[in-house]
Amino acid sequence: MADMDEPVGELMDIDPAQAAHLTFLRRLVTALTAVMIGGLLVLIVLFVTRFPTISATTPSKTIAFDLPASITLPDGATPIAFTRGSDWVAITTETEILIYDAATGAHRQTVTLK
Repeated sequence: MADMDEPVGELMDIDPAQAAHLTFLRRLVTALTAVMIGGLLVLIVLFVTRFPTISATTPSKTIAFDLPASITLPDGATPIAFTRGSDWVAITTETEILIYDAATGAHRQTVTLK
């Protein structure tokens, strides 16, 4: 068994330039770790404060997708995409964009695509 007073291994001779680089590296890793932890905390705070809580007790914070009961498309029109605005609904077909009233489903405008 080795005596506790004896060194376990040989100490390495490190010149002052290498010691300075190691000190710089150690501080750099510590700073980067602190920045990453800070960034993670900022993301958590943003998620908590920016995303609304959706529950049945707070109707003002619920997200609603009120759509008309039905929308009649022109004959031969095949819907490709759907977009909802504040008071309108747009349906994109191969050749045009059809805009309807969101409350009633009445046709408002047709935009022809070229």
